[in-house]
Amino acid sequence: MAEQNDPLPVAVFSEILVIEQMVRNRVSKALPKGMELSHFSVLNHLAHAGDERSPAQLAKAFHVTRGAMTNTLSRLEWAGYVHIRPDWEDARRKKIAISPAGRQARDAAMAAIGPIISDAVAKAGSEDVRRLLPVLREMRRGLIDD
Repeated sequence: MAEQNDPLPVAVFSEILVIEQMVRNRVSKALPKGMELSHFSVLNHLAHAGDERSPAQLAKAFHVTRGAMTNTLSRLEWAGYVHIRPDWEDARRKKIAISPAGRQARDAAMAAIGPIISDAVAKAGSEDVRRLLPVLREMRRGLIDD
């Protein structure tokens, strides 16, 4: 356990928070009109998942409430970016899948934000970022509440 007076944890998390804010601002401005960062994040997750997810699974993956996820999913469904259907095994539950329009919207968003994030990684140095990634993942795991 780190000492309370150790400046390293504060410095690291301060940098992470500033980077997070800057990324949110730059990426949000670059996203296609009407798409919010939360929409892109869910579409990107579903595109990589390869199969359907429940709203509860998505809420857990994004560390948000089920209500917040339901709101995001409603907006995505309204835009035609996701399909929401009843779970055939338990009609009280729902299953979410990305639609072809959602995949196109996600791809358009990636085309818009790709240069921003690629440039940031290039400026920091790809090899340094590659070495940093496992450390950041371990820090994230250490913050997850069971």
